[in-house]
Amino acid sequence: MTPFPGISAEVVDSSGRPVPNGGGGFLTLTEPWPGMLRGIWGDDERYRQTYWSRFDGQYFAGDGAKKDDDGDIWLLGRVDDVMNISGHRISTTEVESALVSHPAVAEAAVVGATDPTTGQAIVAFVTVKGSVADDADAGEKLISALREHVAQQIGKIARPRQILLTPDLPKTRSGKIMRRLLRDVAEHRELGDVTTLADPTVVNMIDEKLRSAADTEET
Repeated sequence: MTPFPGISAEVVDSSGRPVPNGGGGFLTLTEPWPGMLRGIWGDDERYRQTYWSRFDGQYFAGDGAKKDDDGDIWLLGRVDDVMNISGHRISTTEVESALVSHPAVAEAAVVGATDPTTGQAIVAFVTVKGSVADDADAGEKLISALREHVAQQIGKIARPRQILLTPDLPKTRSGKIMRRLLRDVAEHRELGDVTTLADPTVVNMIDEKLRSAADTEET
């Protein structure tokens, strides 16, 4: 939602500029407040480098976020969850932010999967607004558009290898997206513990859909 009264928070892009409603980026505190970390015992320089060096005059603890169309803030997760794509370090949150900035996307979760050519490849799970995912042709066009959108926003190296359109994402009862399970799905591993999910059937549906897509590509 929005910050409590007396707390000044902002979602900014990589240059520290506030993003418009509907955009994604990095969550910062633009003014100090009593509840924030005020230092590291015996290591003031480490504190400054860790929390104040990324964006001039803004406190950044390492979380990504987005603004919805009403200006409310949604947490996306840690930006230090990075993938190594052909030697380039790309944040999963950075790619997610690019995806959710597309007007057709409601939510996105990105993970890295082993790739024989690039070391890791980007796999994105996307929920869309409306019923695009139910139309195969429209879905394929949207996937192509989303891959190009990410390439324009970040660079060609960040273009997802695979985008899966899904009606929902696996979440805990508190609404946190379980990227650990999505990594299992992307790597075609046995799924881990799903007992904390609000709807355990979602991850099985995504797993089956991804395997079906892989079988289609092979044929």
